[in-house]
Amino acid sequence: MTGRRRRGAMRVLGWNALLLAACVALAALAGEVYFRLTVPFLQSTLPLESVPNVGRLRPPDTEIHHTNGLDFWTVSRTNSLGFLDREPPNPERAAASCHVSMVGDSVVEAKEVPVHQKFHVRLEELAAGRLPHLRITTSAFGMGDTGQVQQLPFYDRYARRLHPKLLVLVFVPNDFINNAPVSRALQLRAWDRKHRLEPTVKRRPDGKLELAWSRLQDPLPSRFPSVSPTPASWAAWARKEVVEGSRLALWLRAKKKALFPPDREDWFVRDAEALRRQPGYAALLEGWRPTTRGDMVQIFTRRELPPLFEEALEYTAFALEQFEQRADRDGAKLVILASQDLKIHGTRMFERMGEIAATLAIPVIDQADYILRQGATLTDARWPHDAHWNPAGHQWAAEALLEYIEQRPDICGG
Repeated sequence: MTGRRRRGAMRVLGWNALLLAACVALAALAGEVYFRLTVPFLQSTLPLESVPNVGRLRPPDTEIHHTNGLDFWTVSRTNSLGFLDREPPNPERAAASCHVSMVGDSVVEAKEVPVHQKFHVRLEELAAGRLPHLRITTSAFGMGDTGQVQQLPFYDRYARRLHPKLLVLVFVPNDFINNAPVSRALQLRAWDRKHRLEPTVKRRPDGKLELAWSRLQDPLPSRFPSVSPTPASWAAWARKEVVEGSRLALWLRAKKKALFPPDREDWFVRDAEALRRQPGYAALLEGWRPTTRGDMVQIFTRRELPPLFEEALEYTAFALEQFEQRADRDGAKLVILASQDLKIHGTRMFERMGEIAATLAIPVIDQADYILRQGATLTDARWPHDAHWNPAGHQWAAEALLEYIEQRPDICGG
């Protein structure tokens, strides 16, 4: 090839590259404009505060924005207690009705749907049409990243005042993990939350379990040295604007995370292995090969459990027993509403929870069974890119609860 032809080819190649870059820039600009015009926000604002003798809640009367960047964009307001719900009825009105209180984690908090679509609100509305003589009222006390151990103060301080005829514990797969101190600390990376005082369970010298209040402990206090702040620069400013300020970039990150979840979280593996080397933890973590935090939940679908997860079952049984004793003391009927996710990967996780409930004589409402009887699939209750209940999941939960109440009129006194 002569020099003239080579220069001509390079010129054509350069123009093509420039044209391609211009097309990419225009497409990015169009995407950015589209998301700014059609999507209200792409980042959640979920403030928290520590409440004495309760644990972590949302600030009262505060607007909450929540999205996964793909399926939902909800704006809700906390009530005067710090829960994403309507104001609870006054104790006198609640006592004069058939009041039903729901207690649980993020499924009960339900940041993914507006308040009027939440299952306890739908239950109240359905009951008003089908069972008006029962005068059913409802309230919900839910907070993400909690198990039954951390939810006990929700009943003691708030729900108990409403004199519920029926106390509903919504049980989800990660409750097993959150009820046990070590597995909870690993999953929540406790060193980020050392300020939080919350209820926990401790083993006495005689081997028995007891409730205690403690700061969520960091089992690896020196694992993460402080990082010096990155000096300000034009490049750092530009990266922040593109990564954190661009709605297109945020949407692409959310889509990538949903489509390609990690099969290994390196920091989580390092933390677990470092904990294994600490005195007194080797036997507890024996037989477990950590991969991701999500795998900690999926382990309960296996036939044999490592000691860490057998311990989680023991702590879960203790927590449910605490609720059973409270309900019996206060004259409330206790029931577990088992999320359909307990059966989404087989039945073993549901069976493990069911065995604990049967030992304590706590009835179980099987949401998965109800959904299947409606001719739907268990995944129909979830968002496409999020495991929490979508509006259909909340509706089915409400209908399953109403069916349970209809079949047991003694709950409301006849």
